[in-house]
Amino acid sequence: MNRREQAAAIQSSGELVVVGAHGGAGTSTLAALLAPSWDLGSITVLDLRHPQVLPATRPLVLVCRNTAAGTRAATLAVTALGDRGQPVAALVIVSDGWPEPKGAAARLTMLHGRVGAMVRIPFIASLRAVDDPTSVRLPTRAQTALATVRGLTTTR
Repeated sequence: MNRREQAAAIQSSGELVVVGAHGGAGTSTLAALLAPSWDLGSITVLDLRHPQVLPATRPLVLVCRNTAAGTRAATLAVTALGDRGQPVAALVIVSDGWPEPKGAAARLTMLHGRVGAMVRIPFIASLRAVDDPTSVRLPTRAQTALATVRGLTTTR
């Protein structure tokens, strides 16, 4: 199989790459809910100098919380990935259940044109009580948000 055939096979698989802008962003949960996907964990500040995110032709989904620290980490990650020519197909903002701080909202506004799309995942309390996120019946808003991410990443 040549390189072009490999790229076509990857794209048709529907797989995507999920990476957190910071620890605790919800990356593993999101990757499980968006299967088939590759969960790359989170990018650390050290990694930002030399990020090892190489999704080939798979769409890259970056995840952050809707906090000031989470959106700062997302800004750093989008910048570092962009500097290396790695586009972010979707920035997924996972709610922590509290109102979004003004500083976080401002950062997300600035990031809007630097990523393919932004999708918000609402806080889902029932996920806190289970080991397997796929065992939870998700609220309609969460299902819609996940379908939006999947649609954005499969029509690239």
